[in-house]
Amino acid sequence: MENYHSILRSLLLAAEFLSAIIALVYVFKMNWSYWSWFCIYLLFIFIQELYWFFNESLFNVTAQTYYAFIGIPVQYLFFFWLFALKSLKNKALFFGCLIIYLSTYIPVEVYYKKIDTIYSLNLTTGTLLLLVLIIMEFIKQIKSDDILKFRENRMFYITIGVVLFFIGTYPFFAFYDILHGNTYHKIWEMYYLYFIISNCCMYVLFGVSLIWGKTR
Repeated sequence: MENYHSILRSLLLAAEFLSAIIALVYVFKMNWSYWSWFCIYLLFIFIQELYWFFNESLFNVTAQTYYAFIGIPVQYLFFFWLFALKSLKNKALFFGCLIIYLSTYIPVEVYYKKIDTIYSLNLTTGTLLLLVLIIMEFIKQIKSDDILKFRENRMFYITIGVVLFFIGTYPFFAFYDILHGNTYHKIWEMYYLYFIISNCCMYVLFGVSLIWGKTR
């Protein structure tokens, strides 16, 4: 089973490496528009995942703690910025998502000091906010000609990728401890496979968005 999981993790790392290579090629073609930061984000994700693939701690900080306070928040905050501020062009919406999301850390730090609680509250809030932004993004695309030119629409590929992974895997993380028990372990294994496949698809779609999408 460990070899099986190792192979899946290697597959995911390969997908992230592919997206990072594409990002490295295109980062200098974006004229330092906000799409340049999307390329930098993909490079950051690959470097982050590459490090934790081979290491279990960083300056005495475990991977679980790192992802709870840095790895996962960076991803949510980046997509809030990309969807709300850059695509939907709504500053109030962006800062609203930012404040709501970051506020989930305050009660946890003050009263609980538990990583598991951070994961649950953080993921639930971040995923719900992302879901709202995704719905608004699809409505925007449907009301314009963007949906007809989806092959050239960079945000279309990104949105599909985010739906597959962030929205699709939410139950897996929300009920992780329950599913990981002996009773539902088979369900956990199936969902873990989906977690890897959807993650790979997301990064492939991110790479495709840079190749086929046009800067608007």
